Amino acid sequence: MLTNMARLPLTTLPTFRAVARAASVRAAADQLHLTHSAVSQQIKLLEEQLGFELFDRRGRRVALNAAGAALLRAVEPALAQIDDGVRAAQAAAEGAAHLVRVTLLPSFAQRWLLPRMTQWRARHPDIVLQLEASQGLVDLQRDGLHCALRQGAGRWPGLVAEQLAESPLITLGPPQAALRLRGRGPEAMADEPLLGAAKYWDRWFAQAGLKIATRPVASFNDAGLMLQATEQGLGITLARELLAADALAEGRLVRLADAVLKDADIDAYWIAYPPALADWPPLATFRRWLHEQMAQSQRQLEQVKAGSAAASPKGSRSRAPSAARGRASVR
Repeated sequence: MLTNMARLPLTTLPTFRAVARAASVRAAADQLHLTHSAVSQQIKLLEEQLGFELFDRRGRRVALNAAGAALLRAVEPALAQIDDGVRAAQAAAEGAAHLVRVTLLPSFAQRWLLPRMTQWRARHPDIVLQLEASQGLVDLQRDGLHCALRQGAGRWPGLVAEQLAESPLITLGPPQAALRLRGRGPEAMADEPLLGAAKYWDRWFAQAGLKIATRPVASFNDAGLMLQATEQGLGITLARELLAADALAEGRLVRLADAVLKDADIDAYWIAYPPALADWPPLATFRRWLHEQMAQSQRQLEQVKAGSAAASPKGSRSRAPSAARGRASVR
């Protein structure tokens, strides 16, 4: 039975959490920028004060035992709240020269956010955005970031997620491709050079009732690069409607069919941030601006659709597959 709770070394709890997560004292020491000996001593001190062991030692690896797992479940929420509080205090201490650190997808940065940065600077010259493009998972606390702009279902534990916009996959091509395909059915698209993953094109054609084993001429790990290749006439593609908004409005790309591919788990774009930063003025300002710009993009897309419909002679539009017959997803 624990009798010295008042003397519990609370400073050892973050170290305990790091070792538990890494399942290694050495890896935790590297993360914490401490020596292996210092981390071992902190764990020993915590176990001595508690009166029981928290880990099973297996050579160089360690694993939580039942007591350690119970303690981790209990202290993680409190440690996360402390982490968020420290971040909020650091943000508030920045004073007038506010800096908002943002992680975002490279394609979203290139195709949507960067073209609007001039507007942001004109309206909010006192708030600097530091953009860090990344396709991988990011730990906001570990990497010193204030928010993330990501695609998905909006389920990120420990973070507040606000949906910015939905953006299904649509078929896109340069104006010359649209002229070639005008008035023809979806099977004509199979004769075009296709860009992107074959499995998504196969699903798109399947929605039209066509069984076609496609062989795209190129695939990309970044949607921004794929859209750039499409603009340069390399082929036609399936891409996020939001990422193509400016190119559609400027006529650099043309929507080739009405049908879309939807997946509720990844179609939406979100801003996610720690709860402690919800009321931090620079981040709140950035969030409001994002929502305003997203609404403007959606209006822009609706205007493009309306203009395309008005410009198309009756019966000349490509026959589009029904979106109700299938679903597809991409990252």
